[in-house]
Amino acid sequence: MPTTETNEHKALREAVSALGKRHGRTYDRAQLWSEAAKLGYLGVNLPEEYGGGGGGISELSIVLEELGAAGCPLLMMVVSPAICGTVIARFGTEPQKQTWLPALADGTRTMAFGITEPDAGSNSHRITTTARKDGTDWLLTGRKVFISGVDLADATLIVGRTEDSRTGRLKPCLFIVPRDAPGFTRRQIDMELQAAEKQFELTLDDVRLPADALVGDEDAGLLQLFAGLNPERIMTAAFAIGMGRYALARAIEYARDRTVWDAPIGAHQAIAHPLAQAHIDLELARLMMQKAAYLYDTGDDAGAGEAANMAKYAAGEACVRAVDQSVHTLGGNGLTREFGLASLITAARVARIAPVSREMILNYVSHQTLGLPKSY
Repeated sequence: MPTTETNEHKALREAVSALGKRHGRTYDRAQLWSEAAKLGYLGVNLPEEYGGGGGGISELSIVLEELGAAGCPLLMMVVSPAICGTVIARFGTEPQKQTWLPALADGTRTMAFGITEPDAGSNSHRITTTARKDGTDWLLTGRKVFISGVDLADATLIVGRTEDSRTGRLKPCLFIVPRDAPGFTRRQIDMELQAAEKQFELTLDDVRLPADALVGDEDAGLLQLFAGLNPERIMTAAFAIGMGRYALARAIEYARDRTVWDAPIGAHQAIAHPLAQAHIDLELARLMMQKAAYLYDTGDDAGAGEAANMAKYAAGEACVRAVDQSVHTLGGNGLTREFGLASLITAARVARIAPVSREMILNYVSHQTLGLPKSY
């Protein structure tokens, strides 16, 4: 893989950064989403023949990182073009591609993603949402929690399970559920974390879907699921790195200007060294994110799975440390609305928790990479 960015990627960074700086920390989500779509940034990873930019997760992660670094990340980019757009582009039927990809690319439609459940979390082997055949239709029943942006989305890509006729075992499958489908209800979860994108609990009570609501092959199982989950981890890393860069930039600016005893506080190593370490950690996390995106875009799903998990872990840790150190550098000012850092103390933790906890990533690496036995 290339160890430095191409000129095209550098140009994309500069252009998106300029867009982000025009909107800033007090951005209007809908306005920014619309403008990013018109400039081709939302669909940069989707196929050109369906209105996208013909790029990959490498390009889409640059867009999200730079918007985050400007203080205006778009969380639904992780879900709508990255997870749902990628899955439909790779496995969807031609009518599904024609219906969804152009609209996802130009921002006129969005799609949420529903996998997490109250008891199973994101463990696809424990999901209890089931789909059963009723003639040519499907009936979907189950519950989902912590599903982002359902109120904004035109449909939700739901992870359910169907029975394998050969073995009788349940296997994961993906279904497009329109927001107004009978039996499909949502309840907003009361979160202390304030964000533009709200979180919801979903209930599916015998939701009737036509046969063409199934995405891809009924027997593809985990292959289709992880086609969406690996980009989700990579994009979460981009989200975290952007957030960390934003916080660090505010702290560096403050450390240069704030003077105590005739010298800027940034001249003192107790201030300078932790900020330098935070910068190093963010740069290292970005390298792993770029590796994961490269592997995914070149078709190495197995390699991308390992790298995507590592990138998400490294970025989450680096983001939390960068935000903490940035707030600490500003002291009391770090908790004021003027500097816009205090809210990131909570938001940074999201990258450690979602879409998969750091402990589960450590389990993955210890089992899959190191070959150590499972404890469960």
